Amino acid sequence: MRYDLLLRGGRVIDPRSGLDGVADVALHDGRVAAVGASLDAEGTLERDLAGCIVMPGMIDFHAHVYPAGTSLGVDPDALARRAGTTTWLDVGSAGAGNIAGLRDHVAARAATRVLAYLHVSFAGIFGFSREVMVGESWDLRLLEPAVCARVARENPDLVRGIKVRIGALTSGPHGLLPLHLAIEAAELAGLPVMCHIDRPPPTYAQVLETLRPGDILTHCFRPPPNAPLGGDGRVREACWQARERGVLFDVAHGMGSFSFAVAEAMLAQGFAPDIVSSDVHSLCVDGPAFDNLETMSKFLTLGMDLPSLVAAVSATPALKLGRPDLADLAPGSTGDVTVLELVEGDFTLVDVTGATRRTPRKLRTRAVVLAGRLWHEA
Repeated sequence: MRYDLLLRGGRVIDPRSGLDGVADVALHDGRVAAVGASLDAEGTLERDLAGCIVMPGMIDFHAHVYPAGTSLGVDPDALARRAGTTTWLDVGSAGAGNIAGLRDHVAARAATRVLAYLHVSFAGIFGFSREVMVGESWDLRLLEPAVCARVARENPDLVRGIKVRIGALTSGPHGLLPLHLAIEAAELAGLPVMCHIDRPPPTYAQVLETLRPGDILTHCFRPPPNAPLGGDGRVREACWQARERGVLFDVAHGMGSFSFAVAEAMLAQGFAPDIVSSDVHSLCVDGPAFDNLETMSKFLTLGMDLPSLVAAVSATPALKLGRPDLADLAPGSTGDVTVLELVEGDFTLVDVTGATRRTPRKLRTRAVVLAGRLWHEA
């Protein structure tokens, strides 16, 4: 059999398919065609990937990739070459008033895939820079659930959920009200909600108690104030209760939402994230977040195993997006593949508080395959 592309001899990690071992991956007509040890096949293009990690295309479930249309956006394709990301979820950069620009000027033109969670605020995140920082959820005139839901329903291929930002910095005196409005929009559209949390009020526990099964708390490993740990260093009971109800926990590192100390305590107590994401935007793309590959390296340093990390950036987010074709490397799946290397050295990783950890190994992108085509090689 002759295939378009044959990736030979890498360590294939595909948690949804139960694969973790040396194998070949064949791609043809834009899809995964076969996976197996030493496939008796040829490829029009072949690559020897011995020593590399071959995984389903990486999904960054929390990013801001609306450049020029918003002040916080970064270019998805440019960053994907470094990060190894094949699918971006832009969460709330756009609201009902400017989602058309994200579709026409970004998603339609990018080689990588761009999906979105629509902000319940009509204007999306409109005031975000080092000089000007305006919390869009302060202005309730912009939060119109019926309009948000209608636009979400009109764009089902692009919009996969509803986003809201709440906290002292983003919703000010309104507390949980913007979250309730986002939930109303989500119920009308039949979609999940992703809720950003920053400084109180409201409290971490109050937000979790409001979220529904299937909703997502993002920035879940943030440092105090409003951390997931109580004063005794234990994981808050509200976290365990929310997880039991089916609320998902998303890392979303960003410029202020990942603490080594918090993550170490959470992992030590058996509370790993469901989804690992970067929250990459214009103010953190050069640090401390950089990209989702950097976030994965941080969790690898903290002891999270590679198969669990791969699941948190592929199968779990893909299924949450309603895109099972992106969740694995099973034959027939969309032919997106991320190829990584574990490089040895002496690296220093930094969190949002300035705390550091030294590590002798770090993940780096070797290649990116989009729809069965070798799109980038390092």
